[in-house]
Amino acid sequence: MLKFSANLSLLFNEVPLLERLRLAREHQFNGVEIQFPYSLPAHELHAELNKTALPLVLFNVWADDLLQGGEGLACVPNKQAAFKKAVAMAYDYAEILRPECINILPGRCFNTALHTEYWHTFLHNLDYAAQQFAPLGIKTVFEGLNTIDMPGVLIHRGEQMLTIFNTVNNPHIYLQYDCYHAKKMHEDPIEFIRCHAHKIGHVQIADCPGRGQPGTGSLDFMALFSALEQSAYAGWIGAEYNPVGSTIESLEWYRQLLSTHRH
Repeated sequence: MLKFSANLSLLFNEVPLLERLRLAREHQFNGVEIQFPYSLPAHELHAELNKTALPLVLFNVWADDLLQGGEGLACVPNKQAAFKKAVAMAYDYAEILRPECINILPGRCFNTALHTEYWHTFLHNLDYAAQQFAPLGIKTVFEGLNTIDMPGVLIHRGEQMLTIFNTVNNPHIYLQYDCYHAKKMHEDPIEFIRCHAHKIGHVQIADCPGRGQPGTGSLDFMALFSALEQSAYAGWIGAEYNPVGSTIESLEWYRQLLSTHRH
């Protein structure tokens, strides 16, 4: 049985964040995720989540300047103190909001001569974060991003994600598998899910190449959803796309899915 969460950082952004919870419920999402919830007090967000009876499935550790073109935090050797502060802030929110997963964005390395140092910094920071969140019963996930949208990103291949997963070898760490980013890097999300579903803690979807809703690009979502249903994956599928048109118009794929499946 597939469970879908609405990414409220991208969907329903025609209205303020707290109002998006109500819209997600109205449009029959089972849960929600927020990239960075830190603009709102955790208690305020928790109260609104309770009103809609929607779980907050996932949010990210603060990533500093990553989305503005910078290196971010998680892999940068001279930013480890700042990363630990970001983990502490995420922990404070997690204590109240109790997400199933917290995601660590990998960050960028612009100087290839420093790649090994950045790589080992990320592995250390990922393990550190997982140790902090594990007592709350929360999975720590990490993802690969594509190098077209995010030049210099440290992790951009499924193979790299598997290497990290096996190297760190922490039972509280899982992959966050974003099908859009994988497809953008010319990888096969369906095959990856078939082979590695048991290592995945969270899945996100958007069509490729434009990152719009399913049906606006080349991803075969019927085959993807079938692969997920038939796999060992039991987590959430996050709708993390940029709506073409209004969010409500963009949900035709989901309405059609709901009409043929029970979630």
